[in-house]
Amino acid sequence: MRIFFISTLLSLAAFAGCRSGPPTEQPGAQNAGVKVYHLRGKVMNTNAATGEVTVAHEAIPGFMDAMTMPYKLKDPGILSELHPGDEITADLLVPQSGDADPVLDHIVVIAQAKPDYRPTVIYHVPEPGDQVPDFALRNQDGRAIHLDQFRGKTLLITFIYTRCPLPNFCPLVTHNFAVIDRQLAADPSLYKKTHLLSVSFDPDHDTPARLRAYGATYIGSDAKSAFAHWDFAVPTKRELTEMAKYFDVGVTNGANDTITHTLSTTLIGPHGKVAQYYPGNEWTPDQVLSDVKRVAMQAG
Repeated sequence: MRIFFISTLLSLAAFAGCRSGPPTEQPGAQNAGVKVYHLRGKVMNTNAATGEVTVAHEAIPGFMDAMTMPYKLKDPGILSELHPGDEITADLLVPQSGDADPVLDHIVVIAQAKPDYRPTVIYHVPEPGDQVPDFALRNQDGRAIHLDQFRGKTLLITFIYTRCPLPNFCPLVTHNFAVIDRQLAADPSLYKKTHLLSVSFDPDHDTPARLRAYGATYIGSDAKSAFAHWDFAVPTKRELTEMAKYFDVGVTNGANDTITHTLSTTLIGPHGKVAQYYPGNEWTPDQVLSDVKRVAMQAG
């Protein structure tokens, strides 16, 4: 896999980061029935013979207390890029059935002990208060839209692709958006202050017609008015590259026309600034809905 730097607006220097494949979207059932937890800790040592990295990590809410233990990597090829003393974040993929061991994926080095490589791409991790660029897209009606047109509203944005084969990745995120959309609709005053946006990172396949058909299965209607509160849109390839870097979405085109990618959802306040960022698929509709209400109410 490629090596990346993660940049933040809090420092003039970028932190080095490597990614094993993010929560993976590939054909097959190897990732079905996997629960994803977010891990943060320090690399203690690596073992090339076993393909494991030992991490002293913080408590993982809902799963385990803080501890030091070895983990296998989803992509063993990045083991050589990790060094004792590196501070990392990662997704811990925990199979819900069978005897398979948990593995680490979507590894990001947030502080290097041994800076020995240079980035090919600069990624930005959304932080509250960050100003969001005015990215341009084309929606399910074939109409040009851009993020600044939602100024004055609380915008919830996520990234998907319609051919996603795994139910606990893009379909789960879109299902959660549908739950949020219905709950917001139950409060007309809040509904007017909010908007949802699902962005495809598959411009070669996700045409407006395809996005409309996909969205209609979750909204429950393909009428034009059905999409008034929730757009499904796709940027150009050039714009997609910049959006992916800003919202920390790793996208890699694989064999047989597959896509490997991370999951990224961001809540943007009425003034066009990041209010909350949700990596992975651990967040719940109730959690996000609570944040949406809080941000919308603060705006008045």
